[in-house]
Amino acid sequence: MMILNMWTVFILMFIVGNLIFVSKHKHLLIVLLSLEFIVLSIFFFLLVYLIFIDYDMYMLMLFLVFSVCEGALGLSILVSMIRTHGNDYFQSFNLL
Repeated sequence: MMILNMWTVFILMFIVGNLIFVSKHKHLLIVLLSLEFIVLSIFFFLLVYLIFIDYDMYMLMLFLVFSVCEGALGLSILVSMIRTHGNDYFQSFNLL
């Protein structure tokens, strides 16, 4: 019963993160925070799954490395966008 509750929490976290990602597309910072929330939910899912099958945690370390790189790239895009345009609105700059 405890395992079923954890799976529902992970699925709920993933769905909420995706809903925020889809609905809040006005600011880049909110989109980046929702992506980090999705990555956190996937990390918790992998942690419980790897503990459940009694596997090594090297895959989690690799996943953390890639998620940190993703966060650093997102923050660098945010900083460069704020320096060039003055805000983080998607409507304030032309994508083409």
